[in-house]
Amino acid sequence: MSIHPNRDEIRDAARRIAPHVRRTPLLRLAGADLGLAHDIVTKLELLQASGSFKPRGAFNRMLSRGLPGAGVIAASGGNHGAAVAYAARRLGVAAEIFVPEITGPAKRARIEGYGARLVVGGGAYDEARQASEARAAETGALMIHAYDQEEVLAGQGTVALEFEEDAPGLTHVLVATGGGGLIGGMAAWYAGTGVQVVSVEPEGCPTLATALREGRPVPAPVGGVAADSLGARQVGALMFAVAKDHVAQAVLVPDAAIRAAQRLLWEAARVVAEPGGATALAALLCGAWTAPAGARVGVLVCGGNCEPGSILG
Repeated sequence: MSIHPNRDEIRDAARRIAPHVRRTPLLRLAGADLGLAHDIVTKLELLQASGSFKPRGAFNRMLSRGLPGAGVIAASGGNHGAAVAYAARRLGVAAEIFVPEITGPAKRARIEGYGARLVVGGGAYDEARQASEARAAETGALMIHAYDQEEVLAGQGTVALEFEEDAPGLTHVLVATGGGGLIGGMAAWYAGTGVQVVSVEPEGCPTLATALREGRPVPAPVGGVAADSLGARQVGALMFAVAKDHVAQAVLVPDAAIRAAQRLLWEAARVVAEPGGATALAALLCGAWTAPAGARVGVLVCGGNCEPGSILG
């Protein structure tokens, strides 16, 4: 059965967005520095423009469509909003971003710093999403969904394309999951290659784990330290079509492990990751996922939009 996005669509996205995004670096970390029995390769997508992987999907959506005079609109816990605002500024169109009340000051400031109109309201991402969709219907602005559009998934899949090219031979890749655009795009790229893609979610935001258990996207709880980036109410339908067959495992980690992963990234590598950005590594540190013998493990550090002092709190 064919999947979308497929590798050709992801390659096309990579060519389309190349002038606008960064090819983020890898950092190889010794297991001894992490308390692990094996080394890992991290991809530092927190060094992407706007501080997370999100511009990849935002640019691909915008560059695949005609941009209306009303500009673009998005709902976000913070990172997607910053990415859309950044991309809109680069492409010379207006952006309006809806965020929930849980979005922190660092992310709000970044969105406004890129020149977007910021609208704050609702207790969680899903309420901001509903408000943004109503506003888009009024204005005619192009909706840039955080995770449930094919162009967005294809853009996020370019992370995996780069990871495969720059770190050939990986057997497992650990990815934090919220609404699922990132892991959906990456799993689509790795489908059929033998690389196992492992989803890692906070215990307070088990969207994909719940969907896989129920056999379909369903609402899940939203809470915990990473809710502003991983707190979608449920995974997208498009990513689930990929994930149900091509995500090898979905594991959950406690908030304490996420905080520990943030501190360890700082102490071992002077990397400042937000909670969502450190969630994939947390699975290794707390034992929620254990690498099989001989595994060559890649870990995505997907975001860094937080106050630097917060990681030592």
